[in-house]
Amino acid sequence: MTDEPVEVPIEDELDLHPFRPKEIKDVVASYIEAALERGFTEVRLIHGRGIGAQRRIVRSLLARHPQVVDFSDAPPPAGWGATVVRLDPDRR
Repeated sequence: MTDEPVEVPIEDELDLHPFRPKEIKDVVASYIEAALERGFTEVRLIHGRGIGAQRRIVRSLLARHPQVVDFSDAPPPAGWGATVVRLDPDRR
């Protein structure tokens, strides 16, 4: 495995499965900034169900991000395997 940067397309959904747990905070923070630059006001982060470790990391970051209005479990069938995030580009 290399430490080469991974270019992630900026869409309204990001699957975090390809990333290592230690990369999640940086990936999510960078993704949110890029999503805001693209004008997205709602995105979905797919962290999986598992034991909830990635979900906790993601939600910890979201709770502190100034431009995150709110976040919640994605509707079924994704349920708690994904988090829907509402963003406000004007909020600081």
